[in-house]
Amino acid sequence: MAYAHPEYLISPDELAADLDGRRVLDATVIFAPTPDGGFSVESGLARFNEGHIPGAQFLDLVNDASDTSSDLGFTLPPVAQLEALFRRLGISNDTEVVVYSRELIALATRAWWLLHYCGHRHARVLDGGLEAWQAAGHPLSTEPASYPPGDFKASPKPSRFADRNDVLAAIGDPDIRTVNSLSPEDFAGQGAFTMGRPGHIPGSVNLFFADLLEDGRFKDEAALRQALDAKGLLAAPRVINYCAVGVTATIDAFACLLCGQEDVALYDGSLAEWARDESLPMETGR
Repeated sequence: MAYAHPEYLISPDELAADLDGRRVLDATVIFAPTPDGGFSVESGLARFNEGHIPGAQFLDLVNDASDTSSDLGFTLPPVAQLEALFRRLGISNDTEVVVYSRELIALATRAWWLLHYCGHRHARVLDGGLEAWQAAGHPLSTEPASYPPGDFKASPKPSRFADRNDVLAAIGDPDIRTVNSLSPEDFAGQGAFTMGRPGHIPGSVNLFFADLLEDGRFKDEAALRQALDAKGLLAAPRVINYCAVGVTATIDAFACLLCGQEDVALYDGSLAEWARDESLPMETGR
């Protein structure tokens, strides 16, 4: 059985067969562990310059596609900022866009989520990322690429994002399934990783993002559906996804959409916002 929305993904071979007709965006971000158990974040531009898919441009999730006035990482910026960014990258409403990243496909799904939120209907994620591209024998380039500005006009979908009030109201609501994409150990508050307070939002279920992938690619429809169904995500009237900073949660959210769950939101602030507010409840254990 095929995905409900197979058009959201593209294989390396399909992309290689028609590079010229698309805008390809590299959304790589570099995460580095810090001594306190957290991580530092920096733009992946240097990695992009070392080698990228021919004709690709760099989409800077850290500096250009986030609200840098916020002290939370990867905060959703104003729609006008995203609209202007996509236009600078040569994107119009009818442009087919492919986003990819190195090592962590969640960066590509985060970039895709921003395009999708803005109403772009022709965005796809490169399944398996740059590693799959290279494994298929396709070349890299160090040549810069630029295109005439596009005229993209955003038609935002506010329901694709949730805020802390939405998440607080969802606790105990049987019609809303809140899902944490971190590892089972971090979900339980037993892992080394923490955003200040260990554990998870009360009432949320855990679906580790890595369990939806195989060799860096999304699992087939049957396996994805089984994993999502086991947590009640496909039957729920609405699903809200969260993680640490709103990145890996987009893998779970994207998988929901792939399998036909249409009412899906990302809690953008995630635990970076939630855990630091002592007035908001947290729980540990599984």
